[in-house]
Amino acid sequence: MSYARNFGRFARCLVPALLLATAQAPAMAQQPPAKPAAQQGAQQALIERGKYLAQAGDCIACHTVPGQKIFSGNRAMPTPFGTLYAPNITPDPETGIGKWSADDFHRMMRTGRSRKGELLYPAMPFASYTKVSRADNDAIFAYLRSVPPVRLQTREHDLRFPYNNRALLIGWRTLYFKEGEFVPDRSKSAEWNRGAYLVEGLGHCAMCHTPINMLGGSSEERAFQGGLIPMQNWYAPALNSNKEAGLGTWEIQDIVDLLQKGVSNRGTVYGPMAEVTFNSLQYMNDADVRAMAVYLKSLPSDLPVNVDPGKAPARADVTQQHSQGRRVYMAQCASCHGEQGRGKLPHYPPLANNQSITMTSAVNPIRMVLNGGYPPGTRRNPMPYGMPPFAHSMSDHDLAAVVTYIRTAWGNRGAPVTVREVNELRSATVE
Repeated sequence: MSYARNFGRFARCLVPALLLATAQAPAMAQQPPAKPAAQQGAQQALIERGKYLAQAGDCIACHTVPGQKIFSGNRAMPTPFGTLYAPNITPDPETGIGKWSADDFHRMMRTGRSRKGELLYPAMPFASYTKVSRADNDAIFAYLRSVPPVRLQTREHDLRFPYNNRALLIGWRTLYFKEGEFVPDRSKSAEWNRGAYLVEGLGHCAMCHTPINMLGGSSEERAFQGGLIPMQNWYAPALNSNKEAGLGTWEIQDIVDLLQKGVSNRGTVYGPMAEVTFNSLQYMNDADVRAMAVYLKSLPSDLPVNVDPGKAPARADVTQQHSQGRRVYMAQCASCHGEQGRGKLPHYPPLANNQSITMTSAVNPIRMVLNGGYPPGTRRNPMPYGMPPFAHSMSDHDLAAVVTYIRTAWGNRGAPVTVREVNELRSATVE
């Protein structure tokens, strides 16, 4: 009897379990099979390649607020027209790009239009990104889809009228945007073409190193001639082969070192360029950085824009400003940069024959003396030497005098600096 009762109890449990298993069997059969190891490996390789390309494009600089989660957006970008906020590009389906397809992403990069067809403001460098290949866009998209999603709504842009009217972008695009993938120049080497693709495309170097007009546009005729970066009070130097203002007298290795390490025998990166080296260029492989240097070195020279022997300032060794500047320099600067401005490589850059010192605009040397600064800590220069600020210890007169001195001493042919220029920059850079 007990056996029968136990068996009956077992049967009553077994039958529903079998029925449940039978009912679930079709559903279980519909689950997608696990990807083969080779396919998983290929996907991971695509993601790693996309990460490399996203670093080459310096996506983190705009789409990540320092200290916040990567690519979660909302970093403010001040412009002469108001403040723009970079969008969330994590794979969150509600506030990021979780609902985007690879086609949507490629279309945005190629055309400068959002997934919904809205015209993008050109703070997003789509005029450069349009040159990126479909394969590279797909890799970047795969990488972005692999980062942790962040639920964070992007802030609305805060633009003044009439710049908040996106319809005006049609005119801007007509003047300054040419859609189309990079086309290799068959008369050039593979290395030159790779460099051109990176500089003109993902690197979007022309965005800072080309003069920008009052409409926020730039012309191809003046590409890479250098220019003041709006709202940042830094001057991006010329990157063409001009021997006076550009890279014409630089060795390829000096360009590579500056881009990848942040320091070279010819200079050191500070300000916005230090951020580019830190976030982007230090992670690029040697071949790609060299290709960029080869391409930049080949860019045709423009007419000298900041050095004209016929208009050079008179050597005013006897003037009060020059004498005052020399006294300040010997007391404050010579211990690191040397009495003759030769510097102490690799830690203290030379000031003599330094093009960043003698450019038409004196904002860079003024800012460095005012605020000091460090080059970026990079994999090849992990412990950089910095420069202390002198804003607290130098008057505007002393600072103008010492910057004038380093711009005119040792054969440098820069123009003198006025007290007013110093005062304006001191006021503009106060936090």
